[in-house]
Amino acid sequence: MASQAGISMAMPEPVVPRGLGRQALYVLLGFSAGLPFYMFSTILSLRLQAHEVGLVVIGFFAWVQLLPTFKFLWAPLLDRYEVPGFGRFWGRRRGWIMLAQLGIFVSMAAMGLTSSDTHLGITALFAVLLAFWTTTLEVAADAWRIELAPTQEEQGPIAAANLWGYRTAMVAAGSGALLVADLPGWGWTGAYLVIATAAFLPFPLLAAMRPDPGHGGSRWQALATGLVATVAILGAAVVAVAAIGWLLLGAASAAGITSETNVTPVVLVICMVPFLIMAAALPKIRKLPPTAPARRSVAIGPYVDFFWRYGFMALALMAFVSIYRMGDVLALNLSKPMIRELGYSLTAIGLADSYVALVASIVGVGLGGWMAARWRLPWTLAVGAFFAALGNFGFVWLAHQPVDGAALYVATAADQFGNGMAGAVFVVYLSMLVNPAFPGAQYAFLSGFAFLLPRLLSGAGGGIVEAFDRAGFPGFDLFFLLSGVLSLAALLFLPLIARARPRPSDSPA
Repeated sequence: MASQAGISMAMPEPVVPRGLGRQALYVLLGFSAGLPFYMFSTILSLRLQAHEVGLVVIGFFAWVQLLPTFKFLWAPLLDRYEVPGFGRFWGRRRGWIMLAQLGIFVSMAAMGLTSSDTHLGITALFAVLLAFWTTTLEVAADAWRIELAPTQEEQGPIAAANLWGYRTAMVAAGSGALLVADLPGWGWTGAYLVIATAAFLPFPLLAAMRPDPGHGGSRWQALATGLVATVAILGAAVVAVAAIGWLLLGAASAAGITSETNVTPVVLVICMVPFLIMAAALPKIRKLPPTAPARRSVAIGPYVDFFWRYGFMALALMAFVSIYRMGDVLALNLSKPMIRELGYSLTAIGLADSYVALVASIVGVGLGGWMAARWRLPWTLAVGAFFAALGNFGFVWLAHQPVDGAALYVATAADQFGNGMAGAVFVVYLSMLVNPAFPGAQYAFLSGFAFLLPRLLSGAGGGIVEAFDRAGFPGFDLFFLLSGVLSLAALLFLPLIARARPRPSDSPA
């Protein structure tokens, strides 16, 4: 486990009590972030499949999930600036959380009102916006969590609480959206609007909380000013995302890239460039004094600090985190289309994703959080990787069973238990790698990089399955078998990363 020795900073006075009160807060924040995630990933995949969109194109939509990988680009802003209006009363962290919740509501409602998917460009626009605001909420909540619970013993319970809320919301969104979509007269529009409404419920609760230490004034004036600022920020985000999408599509068309082109290598290279630059600069980074502009920079200072603290061990840490969650990320996008193809109805999938997934996930998260608070992290990481891989192997087993609710429940339970356990352990591990002087930016950097390679492969998942099928092999079987094996490959790094220790701070106390 990485030690935080040598790092000091003034911690803010907590705005919620310790213990159960703090855990209840993070159940709420996890719930807020978990509801929209399924709506631009698994539910969107099923919706596109229902509208007879090809499997390869559905795979491309999985690249919307790549957006959190790039959260390091705007995460430093959340550490440095407050949201106009909201920040004046509720402080930096809650201000960003409230803005993000409004962005989530508007984006998801827009996805519901355009649920015919007649124009896939519009579908992609609102899916990207939903992913952006969901990611912004997670960045702000993660930074606040690390500030409130800086030690491994404190992180275990609060990380488990956050994941309980997150996975409960994912189950609620996954099963609830499918059950609503199957109702006569409701369809996909009704499903998205219902989940959008549920995602907005925590906003008034946060708005009713007492002011952040050092902040105050009129609650209603801060709320009104924040809402006006939100309208301007949301409008600017729509314009920016649309413009960037138009430029990217134009560049792809000019380069001769079509829906049949394998763009995975190109995307991988583009995503890796900033990190390769950092790795090449490591020798110089290690020699930088605390007054160096690169270490004091708002934009790159937090990331330079990570490499400065860990040196070349940072490369091993980044390789490890990039494959640890491989199995469940790959399964997320194609597990439901595979189950649907086996002959299960939306209602059957929704029921399996309700109480079965919820109970299994809660048990897995709770056990993972308990282990992370009491065991050495390398051991808990190994156990989490094993059970996550087992969940992927469960889909291979399911494909060879008769269409039966019990078999679906067993496979779903194994998947959710393993993912919940691995997720809880992984959150604590990443939190312990972070310098608490840069909690939002560094956690965003590590957690974003952790899902880069898995989400790239997930986007190409449809093409991989079809390639296996064309070669005469059972495509889904090999895909889920391979994804489980890749998760187990993370175990090879444990003897090395267990020795990682951060360099003591050289900044004045």
